[in-house]
Amino acid sequence: MKIKFGIGRECINPTEPISLAGYFNTRIWNKVLDDIEVRVIVFKNANEDFAIFHFDLLSISYPFYTDILEAVHQAGFTQFKEENVLISAIHTHTAPDINNCPNSPAYRKFAAAKAAAALKTAMANIEEGELFTATANDTRFQFNRRYWMKDGSVMTNPGKLNPEIDRPEGTIDPEIPMLAVKTKEGFKLLFASIVNHTDTIGGCGISADWSGFLRRDLEKDMAPGAMVVSLIGCAGNINHFDVTTNMDQTCYGEPERIGKGYAESIRKVWNDFKAVRGDKFTFDSVVVESKPREISAEEIAEAEAIMAKYPDVDINAGGDMTSEDLARKTPVVLKFFAEKLLKQAECTCNPKFRLTALKFGDSTVIATLPSEPFVEIGLIVRKSIFNGKHCLISSHGNYNGGGHFIGGYIPNSWNYGRGGYETTPRSSGYSVRTADLLLQGMTELK
Repeated sequence: MKIKFGIGRECINPTEPISLAGYFNTRIWNKVLDDIEVRVIVFKNANEDFAIFHFDLLSISYPFYTDILEAVHQAGFTQFKEENVLISAIHTHTAPDINNCPNSPAYRKFAAAKAAAALKTAMANIEEGELFTATANDTRFQFNRRYWMKDGSVMTNPGKLNPEIDRPEGTIDPEIPMLAVKTKEGFKLLFASIVNHTDTIGGCGISADWSGFLRRDLEKDMAPGAMVVSLIGCAGNINHFDVTTNMDQTCYGEPERIGKGYAESIRKVWNDFKAVRGDKFTFDSVVVESKPREISAEEIAEAEAIMAKYPDVDINAGGDMTSEDLARKTPVVLKFFAEKLLKQAECTCNPKFRLTALKFGDSTVIATLPSEPFVEIGLIVRKSIFNGKHCLISSHGNYNGGGHFIGGYIPNSWNYGRGGYETTPRSSGYSVRTADLLLQGMTELK
């Protein structure tokens, strides 16, 4: 299948003090380990354009979404609206916090301006290519991070070599569906949908995590000026920690190991790409509305008791706070979650999610989902709703509108009540029915 496309990219390293996102505490960046960027891809059909804005950031919030569209329109590209854009993130935990810092609004404007500049480059360099698909497979770096413990509870990241671990709560999805565009110079654009968290480093250095290593490694083998886009699949309950070893897996060497490992698996199928059948590129979207998280009187009372128990604990005292600290029930994290639950209980706004399906030819789809859906949700989308099609998923896609909803986990309805921090009101501010509503919405797009 032939298609007209353009690509552009810009560096979005911060220049002012700002906290990094992804953990429970403030972490002001202090160095650049590797550059972060925004990548823009434009696809053209006979009547209209579609733009993908792909950021090396943790997530996409509604304020940032509107900043991007405003910058794009000010740059003269008024044809791009909510219906024909996908704005997504790789979910790196070593990039600026776009929501909760004094400098977040200024950084959002900066990154939005960079996105508009990258779009200008893409629109000025439209060329024709041919679409191809392939699927790689890699089980080495992916683990379901929620575990049944021997006492019958479920715990997230229970610690390496923990003798109380019984078995993983859920499955994984090691397939890597890919979509590539080839020109006369070779492969110019590659989308690879990978199910894993981009959270391997810790600390206060700027980095695109393993996604950056994957991108830089593969682009060396492609056409001049080529672009690799690692779409993050449904990885809300997936990460890279192997609890059966005591290997250090929170260091800068870890993203290199994982990113280059995924590149190695993709190279194994480099000669297996098959041409996409058909001749049409189309897209459609639907808005799904959910409700705030249901919070019981008992949960509120428990949170109030924790706040009263630790009045002098400072949740911003320093040091990384992660889910492992919650598993250990450290006072600072217990207080952090209690405070967030009480704030969440005040919310009455209904979150809204725009789901999008980009359809290439007769058999290939890029489907978008918001926030951090669990892996089983992605498998239903890929294997059931779009059964028989080559389906890539981009999570963290588009905005999560409504009140202060700016992200969070989307578990399956049956994950709630078992344990693990992803199902807490602090980490999942949406109704427990949200996954089912999203799947209903995605069915409308098939």
